[in-house]
Amino acid sequence: MSEPGINPTLQEVEQLAHEAGQLLMTRFGKAHDINMKGEIDLVTEADHLSEKYILGQLKRRHPFHGVISEEAGSNHILSDHKWFIDPLDGTVNFAHGIPIFSVSIAYAFQEKLQLGVVYDPIRDECFSAEIGKGAWLNGTPIHVSQTQTLIQSLLVTGFPYERDENHITNLKHYSHFSLQTRGVRRLGSAAIDLCFVASGRLDAYWELVINSWDIAAGCLISTEAGAIVSDANGRDLNYQEISSVLVANPFLHSDVLRVLLQSAE
Repeated sequence: MSEPGINPTLQEVEQLAHEAGQLLMTRFGKAHDINMKGEIDLVTEADHLSEKYILGQLKRRHPFHGVISEEAGSNHILSDHKWFIDPLDGTVNFAHGIPIFSVSIAYAFQEKLQLGVVYDPIRDECFSAEIGKGAWLNGTPIHVSQTQTLIQSLLVTGFPYERDENHITNLKHYSHFSLQTRGVRRLGSAAIDLCFVASGRLDAYWELVINSWDIAAGCLISTEAGAIVSDANGRDLNYQEISSVLVANPFLHSDVLRVLLQSAE
């Protein structure tokens, strides 16, 4: 890891994500202490274990950097340096013993993403990217798919937790895409969804209600792998005020956006 005060390296972030992922593996498949954040939105002791480790390392290595993390929130440090942390993306899967979850860590400087890492400890797959230098899976370069038509595409999405408070259900959009594509998956980890698009396993991902810590790392990885990244209205993302996301290979982005806009009418 780098010395305190020095800008982080991609290798540092990869190591941090890997170590947090191994902590998650010590709890996977065991009984959990579960607390509810909403009717169906939950948090486990593993979320806190991973987050405590990551935040502790960042505080020791980069004490003057701002941090936004899913469970702890913001550390309220005003800085050009900022981290977006999801210590366990896919908590519901994790709590049910479903092996689809990840650690997501992104670093930004002056509000522009610089480094992104998503680590899947089940498959020991580390997706990473550095701005302007490309994206990798376990050190091997990755690229988005070349799929050019919706009917040949395989998409992925997610659904909001706030069923009573939020009228955006995504069900109409899901139905429309199911009839116009090869299929739509719902994996339960936005970070993994994004990395599967980046690596060409899937062709596009959208979500209508999302948080910055869920997608910051994956969006950089996708961008560096050749994807077009926007919100669900086709606008540039603002990682301070994210509400929706659309990521697709360059051939499909406009078609997916068209269906999203039509579904919203």
